Amino acid sequence: MTRLARIRFARRADLGLAPGEFAILERLSAPQKTQAFLNAIPINHELGGETIYSVREVLRRRRAHCIEGAFVAACALWVHGEPPLVLHLDCDPCDYPHVVALFRRGGSWGAISKTNGAVLRYRDPIYRSLRELALSYFHEYCSRTGRRTLRSYSAAFDLRRIDPALWVTRDGACVEVHSRLAAARHFPLLSRRQERLLSRRDAFERRVAKMVEYPKPPRRQS
Repeated sequence: MTRLARIRFARRADLGLAPGEFAILERLSAPQKTQAFLNAIPINHELGGETIYSVREVLRRRRAHCIEGAFVAACALWVHGEPPLVLHLDCDPCDYPHVVALFRRGGSWGAISKTNGAVLRYRDPIYRSLRELALSYFHEYCSRTGRRTLRSYSAAFDLRRIDPALWVTRDGACVEVHSRLAAARHFPLLSRRQERLLSRRDAFERRVAKMVEYPKPPRRQS
């Protein structure tokens, strides 16, 4: 546990952010505003290799992928007095895990999500449990070949347990945080028998799934 584990409202000094950086998070005073902010910045295609940007790096570079967006969303929630919770969605080895930031309204869960496609995005706070929330991503969570790949979800992970220097202001990749999320306790979403019964996306669904908000830039000709 860090000394900030029980602090409700994160102050600028607690996070180590510059005034301008903190001001951006202050403006993200509702989950919908945070989601709109994340939607408006381009996806991080990691053209130079894996990044795992901290909050500071996302604000500086103005691009993010899922875990990087989740860091920003969780940090904004913390600034406004809500716990900085994230959820790790794990999948079959042929696909990529996903991370979302969690919030609650009236006892129900919602999620803020950075993604390049249309289906793994924001979830309104209507889900009675984290399992219900995770299952809302199941049908659309597919590999490029159309396989449904989502397999498990983690408990809510409170980022106050980790020093902000490792996920808010770190200059390099936030590898330690990523490792702790991946190693957290996960709960299965389906049995082995149910896995064998899963359908695949049809050709129309696979074609629609190729639509993205921020296409990958073409490679430069040498």
